[in-house]
Parts: sequence; C-alpha cells; structure tokens
Amino acid sequence: MAKIKIKKNSGSTDMTAMCDVAFLLLTFFVMTSTAKIPEALPVDTPSSTVETKLPESDLATLTVGKGKVFFDLKGREVRVRTLELMAEKYNVTFTDEDKKMFSLMEGFGVPILNLKQIIEMKSAERVSAGQPGVPMDSLDNQLKDWIYNARVANIEVNDKELQIAIKGDAKEEYPIIRKVMDICQDQKINSFSLVTGLRKEDF
Repeated sequence: MAKIKIKKNSGSTDMTAMCDVAFLLLTFFVMTSTAKIPEALPVDTPSSTVETKLPESDLATLTVGKGKVFFDLKGREVRVRTLELMAEKYNVTFTDEDKKMFSLMEGFGVPILNLKQIIEMKSAERVSAGQPGVPMDSLDNQLKDWIYNARVANIEVNDKELQIAIKGDAKEEYPIIRKVMDICQDQKINSFSLVTGLRKEDF
C-alpha cells in the first residue's frame, strides 16, 4: 500500500519584531555614544607589558612630542581655578565664557598670552593650528607655573594632591623628557606616571 505524502508548506518567519529591535539598539548606541575628540598633540607611546590604569580625576598630563610639551588637566572646576591663578600671575584677562570653554578643552600647547585664541577655536581647528608648545625655558618657564598652579587648584577644589603623568612619544629625544622631569622634581614631584601603550607579552 502506497504511503500518503503530506505536502509540506515552506515556513515563513515574521522578521518585523527583529527589525524593530535592531533599529532600537542602533538608535540607542548612536544617541549614547560620544565622538572621540582628536588629541592636540598625537604621540606614538612606547610599548610596555605593565598595565596600570591612570586615575580618572586629580591628574595632569604632560604630553611630549616633536620637541614640544602640551598640558592637560582633569576636572572642570580644577581647570577653571588653574586658569584663574595663571591669569593673575601673568596679568591676562579671561571672560566667564572663556573659562567655560577652557574647562571643556583637551590639552593645549601655547604661551598663555595666545591661549585666548586657542580657546575660541573649534576642536578640529586647534589640532591644525600648529601650537608651538608650552614655554619651558629658563627665561619663560610657563610649564612650571601651570604645574604649580594646577597643584594648588586641585588642593583647593578636591583637597587632594595632584598626580602627574608624562606621555612621551617613543621617538622623542631624551633631553626633552629629562627637562620635563627636572621641572617636576624642582617642585619636589618625585612620583609620576609614564604613559605607555600595552604590548602583549611573548611566551
């Protein structure tokens, strides 16, 4: 007796719900993500197998590359207070809008007399502005004053000692790095972090 073959219909899946979920996830990630701000002085850090995370606050970063030094500071209130202290020392005037914009900036590398021009630029313009670096020679050592006033501001605002990190380019000449370290040590800062890139350890 012949078997009766039951005709099978090809199944269909309704993908409407899946598409809705995919678009909701896409919308969520687009709305919550932030664009990476380009670094004012991009450097290629040397590799290291040691992994130690830098603190999220109470940190000043000195970026060294191409013979120049850029200064960056964490914390909006600390940045504003540091700018006020530097303005008093160098007799420069910054408006409240300047202070607000400065608190949102990344690192910078100009003499304080030219800082107002950099503050008024957009992020992309700052990168291509050709900043000469913060002066640190014996006659005009503004880097020393930025570090000192940032430490004072951090104690005033957060009641904590400011941590220092040096982020140097792998190809930077040693005398420039040494000079930055000497400026720190002149202020009795003998403990600071050296920023490196993570390298996988060979087994």
